[in-house]
Amino acid sequence: MPTLDILTQFFLASVALGLAPGPDNIYVLTQAAVLGRGAGMVITLGLCTGLILHTALVALGVAALITASPRLFLALKIGGAGYLLYLAYQAFRAVETRMTLTDQDHVAYLNLYRRGVLMNITNPKVSVFFLAFLPQFVRPENGNITQQMIVLGGTFIVATLLVFNGIALTAAGLATRLRSSATAQLVLYRITGVVLILLALRLLFYRA
Repeated sequence: MPTLDILTQFFLASVALGLAPGPDNIYVLTQAAVLGRGAGMVITLGLCTGLILHTALVALGVAALITASPRLFLALKIGGAGYLLYLAYQAFRAVETRMTLTDQDHVAYLNLYRRGVLMNITNPKVSVFFLAFLPQFVRPENGNITQQMIVLGGTFIVATLLVFNGIALTAAGLATRLRSSATAQLVLYRITGVVLILLALRLLFYRA
């Protein structure tokens, strides 16, 4: 098991990384701002579910095999970028359809959860990040390496839950105003779409 000192350092580093702009927290921010805190929190839960898979892959050594296989890594990049582009399309399309929805009950929480899971598991950068980040806090003298990886992965998930839910709650303060302003919704959805397209292109050109 990692020592308390190591876990504290790792947790603080994880919080800092969670606050750094990225596709996941940006998506949580924009969706919570338009759809409310419930939507942001459900997406966060989906994203963290995906992190469980990445933790398992790193702990079992599968992530190293993925990054060592150019074809497999390329396939994952294309799949992840394709999904981000699909979300961008949905964001632009929502400009035409969402304006007629004013009730929070119209939000499909299950779909948002699935979207969060897919966004995370189709992004090979997360596995590469875990593969580079987690081992820095592993110490052979602290026992089983796989167990330490799992504990660190769980700690990262807890930090992500706290940070992303904080982002969702903060952004949700804008939700009421945005739902009463068609222009504000239009601008935010377009910004979301553009950001997702840029993130997809960034992923395509990413090298492990």
